[in-house]
Amino acid sequence: MLSKKAKYALQALQYLAQEYEHGPTLIAELARKEKIPKKFLEMILLDLKKHGVLQSKKGKGGGYFLGKSPAEINLGYVIRVLDGPLAPLPCVSQTAYMKCQECHDENTCGIRLVMKEVRDATAAILDGTSLADMLKNVARLQANGKIKKPHKRLLREIKR
Repeated sequence: MLSKKAKYALQALQYLAQEYEHGPTLIAELARKEKIPKKFLEMILLDLKKHGVLQSKKGKGGGYFLGKSPAEINLGYVIRVLDGPLAPLPCVSQTAYMKCQECHDENTCGIRLVMKEVRDATAAILDGTSLADMLKNVARLQANGKIKKPHKRLLREIKR
């Protein structure tokens, strides 16, 4: 399950992706607009900055902004940074593998085989989806009238 920390991070990154190339965003503004507790958001943004997802600027006109273009930031990386491995069990993790103590034979363990498929499918989707893809998906729904209040920048994004 996605942690609250990772969910808030994705919300914040989606907002910052919408604001990409429009300068830094203040934490207070981001917290208010996305309804994220400010202190919690500060910790999340620092983690993302430490891992190169975000950059910050101090002083007047300062705040946080994406460290790379929205197309270069995939959701899988962000979730791993904040929540750790995507694998539902440690015996199928590619980054934090650990054999299950109660397992007799990993090669014939039906649970492991299914959970490996879950990990592979999850990783394929999250690693194959960038912030730009996320914005395009939202813009597509807005353009089709399935979401109210289209964001002008999102509508421009779908035309790219």
